[in-house]
Amino acid sequence: MNISKVLFATIATILMTATMAFGQDQLPEVELKDIDGNEVNIADLASNGKITVLNFWATWCIPCKKELNNIAEMYEDWQEMYDMELVAVSIDDAKTKARVKSYVNGQAWEYLVLLDDNQSLKRALNFQEVPFTLLIDAEGNIVERMTGYEEGHEFELEDKIAELAEK
Repeated sequence: MNISKVLFATIATILMTATMAFGQDQLPEVELKDIDGNEVNIADLASNGKITVLNFWATWCIPCKKELNNIAEMYEDWQEMYDMELVAVSIDDAKTKARVKSYVNGQAWEYLVLLDDNQSLKRALNFQEVPFTLLIDAEGNIVERMTGYEEGHEFELEDKIAELAEK
C-alpha cells in the first residue's frame, strides 16, 4: 500500500474521532430517567422543534443551583418569547441522587429534570465540570457549549436564545 494512502487514512480516522469526541453537533442516543422514573431519550429532546437548553448540575454544586434558580425567575417569559425549553440534568451519583427530587420540588422548578447518575450522557458529551450548558437550536444542532456560572450569565444565555429565535 502506498504510504500517502496510509497517511491519508490515518489522518481521516483521527479527524473523525476528534469530531465525534469534541465537535458533536447532535445529542447522542442516551436514555435517562426523569425524577419520577420515566425514561427519556436525550436525542428526542432535540427533535421537538424548539430551542432547548440542556443544563447539567448537581445538588452539591452551589453555582449550579444558583444558575438554575436565577433562570427559574425568567423561565416562563423565555418560554413565551422564544418557544424554548430547559432540561436540567442532574449528575448526582447513586449516593446523592435521592436528594434531587426533594430539592427540585422544594425549588418548584418548572423544568424537566433528568438523572444522569451513571454519567453516561456526561461521558458521551465529553465534559468535566458542572455547571455545563448546551444550547440546541430548533433543528436539534448543538450551537453553544458553556462551562461554569457567574452571576449574570443567565442574561448572556438569554441573548443567545433570542438570537436563535430570530433565525
